[in-house]
This record gives sequence, structure tokens and C-alpha cells, in this order.
Amino acid sequence: MTLLASLNHKPVELSFGTSGLRGLVADMTDLECYINTAGFMNFLKEHDGLEDNSEVLLAGDLRDSTPRIMAAACQAIQDAGYKTLNCGLVPTPTVALLAYEQHQSCVVVTGSHIPADRNGIKYYKRAGEVLKADEAAIKACVAAVRQGLYSQEAATAAFDSDGRLKTAPSLPAVTNRAQARYTERFKAFFASDCLKGKKLIFYQQSAVGRDLLVDILRDLGAEVVPIERSDIFIPIDTENVTAKEQTLFRSFAKRYPDAFAIISTDGDSDRPFVIDEKGEFYRGDILGAVVANFLGASFAAMPISGNDAVDEFMQAKQIELVHTKIGSPYVISAMAAAQIDGAVVGWEVNGGFLVGNPIVMNGKTLTPLPTRDALLPIICALLAAIRRNQKVSELFAGLPARYTGAGLIDDVPLDKIQSFLSVCKDEPQIKSIMQQVFAGSDLGKVKTLDLTDGLRLLFSSSDVLHLRPSGNAPQFRVYSNASTQTRADHLVASAIASNGYIPKLLTVL
Repeated sequence: MTLLASLNHKPVELSFGTSGLRGLVADMTDLECYINTAGFMNFLKEHDGLEDNSEVLLAGDLRDSTPRIMAAACQAIQDAGYKTLNCGLVPTPTVALLAYEQHQSCVVVTGSHIPADRNGIKYYKRAGEVLKADEAAIKACVAAVRQGLYSQEAATAAFDSDGRLKTAPSLPAVTNRAQARYTERFKAFFASDCLKGKKLIFYQQSAVGRDLLVDILRDLGAEVVPIERSDIFIPIDTENVTAKEQTLFRSFAKRYPDAFAIISTDGDSDRPFVIDEKGEFYRGDILGAVVANFLGASFAAMPISGNDAVDEFMQAKQIELVHTKIGSPYVISAMAAAQIDGAVVGWEVNGGFLVGNPIVMNGKTLTPLPTRDALLPIICALLAAIRRNQKVSELFAGLPARYTGAGLIDDVPLDKIQSFLSVCKDEPQIKSIMQQVFAGSDLGKVKTLDLTDGLRLLFSSSDVLHLRPSGNAPQFRVYSNASTQTRADHLVASAIASNGYIPKLLTVL
């Protein structure tokens, strides 16, 4: 009997989302995670020149499922003829930085911000993140591994009928090299007392960087008060801050009235939360603009789903801005293609900030890190306010007065998502559908329609709605831009309500 025939479940193959693989933990068996990682190792050997016996870095987040998946990945790495450098449970940007600077590959087990019943695996080549152009070759390598493993005799295969490794490997001892290099990068660029006298409240929850980032901020002179540590994984999403979370942030501000700011990160600490002294959270698109200006950037790349206030701000600062599809691989590709002298940066609407080349300020150099990072934008935003002798709220009040809302609908059928993506390839058809969906609304006529990624609509009312399926989960996301926060929130609520624009759209499809 073959291994495939012996399985007591139908395997669910992992697929690439906007960045990396994601899936339900129940589907991420040892076998499935091994197959994908082994396929990636073969990709590295065939397409990235990774030599036998090379080190591959391995890390993960604080989800309960992460250690098991790391063990499966470790087995795949070792079976491919490579060594595993176990960086432990650390922020994704720490291991990405070490791998990038040493020209090594790495595997990070993390589901980032998504719920604990899901997880993911993010792969890095020796030159950095896997890009969209790499995915076809990786998929081919994974398919070959899958075929070979499935056809093995079950009795001699390394996996049982549940898809578990019959003998799970012990992970190598953890090294602190990733944390040490990440810390050194910030200490080499920022003055050791740059945050002196500032009280920061760090909402720790279950973020994997909850201790390391506190230590770095203290090294820079800040008084840091860690709060709300959790042993249970808490999924918080910088692109979907809920009303409950907003209330929580305001309660922190009331509890600590002398705080300069409240800060946090998502699960793998590559997305920042910057919250002012009043408890107001600032989205990553606006945050990125502030950071790019602080760093003296000449060129920036940001996904199309951002607040249109960023365009106005960047134009005023004479910083070239390019819009991309959503996902760090697209931002990285745009940064790499930039033909410009000066600092090249990028960020996502989730706030993860990327640095494409060395940036020199005050005689000190910030080394590149072309992958999402949470700590750099946090520090830069705080210093931007300090430099102007402003409160954090005053800093962000100086940006153009355009407001953003965001929300999502869960459990959208895959066929509806596929129908939407198909329709978005046909502009006349989508225009016709939009007339049906928005008939009788207070938005006015559609002035412009952008199909860069999903569907972005600018109405004659100056309101913006951006509708897009998530690349990582069966969700439909909606973003809004408007002249007031109340209006932006209303647009999102009108889109995701049971009788709202998105359900109506899904019915029409």
C-alpha cells in the first residue's frame, strides 16, 4: 500500500497567499509541511545555487502548533542535505536580517496575525523573500516531492496514516545570533539616548517580539512598561483593528496618562501598532509616509490599498511614490526596480516597513532589510514627534485630513472569490456589475476604477472603496477613504453589513 492510500484523511495542499504559505493547522500535517519545505530545498538547490551542507536558518512564532511544524521543516532541511541553524521563537525580521546579510536561506513558521487555528510557513532565498516570479518553480519542485512521497510504501515511509512523522527530530540548540544582530542594527543607527525621558506602554499579548523589542527600546533610553502578556495566542491585525481593540487602546491611555505612546506588534512582530497618548491607533499606510519622510527617502513603494492622503503627503515632500499590488513581494520588486539615487523604502498598509539600500543619517548607517519590520517604523515615528517637540497625536494631525476604514467578511466561498477575480479581468463587465451593486447609494457616480489589485473605486463624492479577497484566508477585505473618520467607518459598515455592498456583490457574481 502506498503512503497516499494509507492516509486516513484527504490531504489539503498548501498554497501561496500574498506572502508565504497559509492554512488551517488541521491541514498543516507534518507530511504537508515536510513536502512543501523539501520542495523549497530542491528549489534552492536547482535555482538558487545553495550548496550541499549549507546552513538554513529556522525560526517560528508563539503559536501552539509552531514547534511541531518547525520539527517537520527541520527534517525536510536535513533530508535535503543541509544543516539547520535554529534561531528559535523570534520575530520574523530578526532571522530575515541575519539570513539576508549572510546570504543564507531561511524558513520561518508563522501565521502572522491570523487566528491560532491557522499557521503558515514563510520562505526566504539567499537574496531575501521569495517573490511572485519564484512561485511557479517552487510549486513544480513541491509537486515532484509530493509525487515521490505519496508513491512510497506506507510500511517504510517516514509518516503514519495521520500524516505525522513516525520519529520527529529534535531541533538543534537555539542560537541567539538573530536577536543579537537585529539589536545591533538599531543600536548602530540610533543614538543610545534618543528615547530618553519617554514613557512607552508595550502591549505584549502573544507577540513573539514582546521581550526583545522591549529590551531594544530600553537600550535606546525609553522607559518601557510591558502590559497584558498572554500565554494564549491573541490574533491582532493592523489592517482590521476592531472596535473592541480600539476601546482597549483607549483604556490603556487612561490607565497611563503620562505615556508618550502605546506600542505593540502582531504575532510574528513584523507589523507595528503605533497608538498615541490618547489611545488612537494609526494605520500602517500613514505611518509609512511619516517614516519615509523621517528617513529622507527619495523613492517609496506602497500597495494600492493605502490611504490617498499618502499620495498628497509624498508629493508635498517630493518623494516619488509607486503603487503596487498588495503583498511584500510586489513592494520588494518595485523597490528593486527603482532607478533613482537616494534612499529606497517601501511599506505595506499593515505597517511593515522595508529598507532597500543603506540609509545614512547623522553619520550613521542603517543597513538594508527588504522585508517587513515592525520596530523601525515604531522608533522613527516616535523620533519624528520628538524632533518636532510634539505629541504623537500632533505629529499625525499634521498629515492631510483623509481618513481610512477597514473591515472584512469571513468564510467567503472559494467559488465566489474566483468569480470576483475573473470578473476583475474584464473592465466593462465589472463596471456593469458595479452599477447594480451601488444603485441608489449616496456615493455618487464612479469617477475612476483601478484593477491593480482587487477593485478600487473613486466616487464623485470623493469617497473611496477598495474591495479585495484576502490572499491568506477565505475572507473579503474592504478599505475606505473619506473626509471624516465617521464617514470612512460608515462606508466599511455599509459594505460588510448583511445587506451591504459586498454581500450584494457576491450575490450578483
